[in-house]
Amino acid sequence: MATETTTGAAEASSGGMPQLDFSTWGNQIFWLVLALIAIYMILSRVALPRIAAILAERQGTISNDIAAAEDLKSKAAEAEAAYDKALVDARAEAQNIIAKSKADMQADLDKAIAKADDQIAAKSAESEKAISEIRAGALENVKAVAKDTVKEIVAAMGGKADAKTITAAVTSRMKG
Repeated sequence: MATETTTGAAEASSGGMPQLDFSTWGNQIFWLVLALIAIYMILSRVALPRIAAILAERQGTISNDIAAAEDLKSKAAEAEAAYDKALVDARAEAQNIIAKSKADMQADLDKAIAKADDQIAAKSAESEKAISEIRAGALENVKAVAKDTVKEIVAAMGGKADAKTITAAVTSRMKG
């Protein structure tokens, strides 16, 4: 028990935490200043230059990337303008091709129509010639039949008529 009271008395006389003991503050301040100076020297000589170099490198990379992006943006705008021009030219060329094709088709159609008209006119002329030949042949056949019929009728009635008279009578009746 006596040792316990001596230990408790020593703790009470020391004042509790050693950091708060005013008798050691001078040493603590000295070592604090020395530690801060060492930390400052290490940071200013080693760490801060490395950080500054990394920041400068990043800034350079960012500046280069921004410049490259601007360059690519201008190239994209130029490419878009060239594409638009090519598109307009292609549409104009397509319109020209369509117009030329229409003109060619119309010319071919006109030639085909003219050829068909010529063929129709030729066939019509051939048909009219054939019809007139058929009419002439039919008229001759009608005259021959009419002469034979008149000769038979005159003979059936008991008369006699010569071929010249019958031909004159049939011809005068055929004319109107």
